[in-house]
Amino acid sequence: MINHGQDTKSITELIGNESKTSGLVFDIERYAINDGPGIRTLVFLKGCPLRCPWCDNPESQSLLNEIIYTAANCTRCGSCIEVCPNNAISMSAESVTTDRLLCRACGKCVAACPNNARKLAAQSMSVDEVLEEVKRDALYYRNSGGGVTLSGGEVLCQDVFAAQILAGCHLLGFHTAIETTGYGPWPELCRLLEYVDLVLFDIKHPDDACHRAVTGVSNEIIFQNLKRITDMGKPTIARIPVITGFNDSEGTMQDIAVILQDLEGILRVELLPYHRYGVGKYKKLGRTYGWDGKTPEESQMEDFRLVFQAHGFNTSVN
Repeated sequence: MINHGQDTKSITELIGNESKTSGLVFDIERYAINDGPGIRTLVFLKGCPLRCPWCDNPESQSLLNEIIYTAANCTRCGSCIEVCPNNAISMSAESVTTDRLLCRACGKCVAACPNNARKLAAQSMSVDEVLEEVKRDALYYRNSGGGVTLSGGEVLCQDVFAAQILAGCHLLGFHTAIETTGYGPWPELCRLLEYVDLVLFDIKHPDDACHRAVTGVSNEIIFQNLKRITDMGKPTIARIPVITGFNDSEGTMQDIAVILQDLEGILRVELLPYHRYGVGKYKKLGRTYGWDGKTPEESQMEDFRLVFQAHGFNTSVN
């Protein structure tokens, strides 16, 4: 619940000099209703150790800032080329191109562009600044039983920054949640969990070889951390993206259900059907979208839902 007695205090008073710690935030989404209870504010942190080729937030992957270029807004005036200190931008008869190896995302081209064709993927924010942002929605949290969810990327890539945001939210009386792949050192994850009320845990594939081949990392530490989280009694929702051509088989879903069945404290399972909403972002980042799939049929998603229901899980398709 909201602690109104602390709302009037500055964040510095609440958590001291740690409020000045900064990190890279690539989005803050308000009035979210699918990432924890009630109406929530989602804070998206940059950086992820996985390289899922279907990722709908490719701007979240790198821990470094990046330039997002919207060609439709560009009038080819050349202002960006003139100010780039690294000569990373060039113009041909067909297009304006950014050499991503030379670009340092200094933002000078963003400031020089008169047409909003260029922007930074993320902004550096202090813990203080993030908490001031989420405090604006305190009334919605109180009236709906909502709160703040940290997402990404992967929150463990900025674990100190994330832990201090979560600690500040707790001191303000806000319900907290994290969305995580679970891929990272347990001590860092455990530090976050001290200030977390709900864990939204992504599970992509039960087979280590398949997981490693497609995401670039093993799932061994992921399942180890999931067990540690549930063993400590932390409320957890298992979230499974259903990806066509990767894990969209009844056998795979059965294997995941068996793994979850051996754990205590899984509140429910959420199935997330694959979509292609993020395709346009790849072009703006100078990348190629890496997955050739289609959205699963509703009947298939219902079959998968029944698999988990048969194992005793309250399961929804989001």
